[in-house]
Amino acid sequence: MPVHELQALVWPDVEALPADRSVAILPTGAIEAHGPHLPLGTDIVIAEAMARAGAARLSARGVHVLLLPALAYAPAPFAAGFAGTIDAPSSATTAMVVAITRSLAAHGVRVTALANAHHDPAHVMALRAAVDEIERDESSALVFADLTRRRWAERLTDEFRSGACHAGRYEGSIVLAEQPGQVKQGVMQQLPPNDHSLVEAIRSGVRTFAEAGGRQAYFGAPAEATAAEGRSIVETLGAILDEAIRERLGL
Repeated sequence: MPVHELQALVWPDVEALPADRSVAILPTGAIEAHGPHLPLGTDIVIAEAMARAGAARLSARGVHVLLLPALAYAPAPFAAGFAGTIDAPSSATTAMVVAITRSLAAHGVRVTALANAHHDPAHVMALRAAVDEIERDESSALVFADLTRRRWAERLTDEFRSGACHAGRYEGSIVLAEQPGQVKQGVMQQLPPNDHSLVEAIRSGVRTFAEAGGRQAYFGAPAEATAAEGRSIVETLGAILDEAIRERLGL
């Protein structure tokens, strides 16, 4: 089955989709600082790559997939002190995701899945709140393969699991694979590793990148990033999304 971009369709195309074999995928991220070397839209690049990779797998299994335009504005308090970061209210993210899911369900696409690449705790909690609200509504379903959960995180890279992962090797590799022209590669190669763990900082009550030891808004080892690793990570992200959606569809 083909993968469809919702914004490129006409309404009768959507109306004709089979309800029991259709799913929408919503990439979610943020506009926030990702070091002096990666674009503010890094999370969107990653989320859209995850969505495409998952959609390709599902389509090969006979599922009709609608790729939605990315939701780019999100709570981003950890990066809010850096220029260009847009820190939106958590409640707005929850409300928007719920509204998107219910709108699609009203027209026959009853399952929406999130391809999320923004892991600020405020954003993750907003998405979880959306899932909780949709679970009370039998007319629709919202799938969230939360990469901060051990089940999924253990399938990703050592850097990701370490918590020292923001604009480092993990994210830098994906952007190199997907949008190399957006990477300041000369700057990237000069950045020393930053081994401070965001996970540990969050547990200790820290609330900003700077307080967590990321005074340039990066954690991890940017200079070690490669496009080859990025392509491998995207395949893993696609497999995770595919698995989570198939579980919900009973496939």
